Amino acid sequence: MDFWESFWDFFWFMFWCYVFIAFLFALFSVFSDLFRDKELNGWLKAVWVIVLVFFPVISLLVYLIVRGNGMATRNQKRAAVRQEAETAYIRSAAGATSASDEIAKARTLLDAGSLTPEEYELIKQRALNA
Repeated sequence: MDFWESFWDFFWFMFWCYVFIAFLFALFSVFSDLFRDKELNGWLKAVWVIVLVFFPVISLLVYLIVRGNGMATRNQKRAAVRQEAETAYIRSAAGATSASDEIAKARTLLDAGSLTPEEYELIKQRALNA
């Protein structure tokens, strides 16, 4: 007997594979949120883990309903912190400076005679406009 009797057997197999993978992603997301949450104490985390192990589908749905807003808020905060750290790193790696730093450097070059007053004013205007 052939496993793939028809197209619909293959379709249902693929559908249930998708559902299973989506369930695993949701379960891992809940577990990671559960252990990253600083507000929940250890005993409640242990209870959630036990319930998630023995009643995975129902407890997953309950967790998403009860703690879904907090889960989304914590993910947004983590994303914002990650974005700020990335931006700070890019600025430090690129050597980006503030407008006052650029004007001070230009003033030093003007005083040393490396820049003309016109060039100094041009650099100052660019720094202030940026």
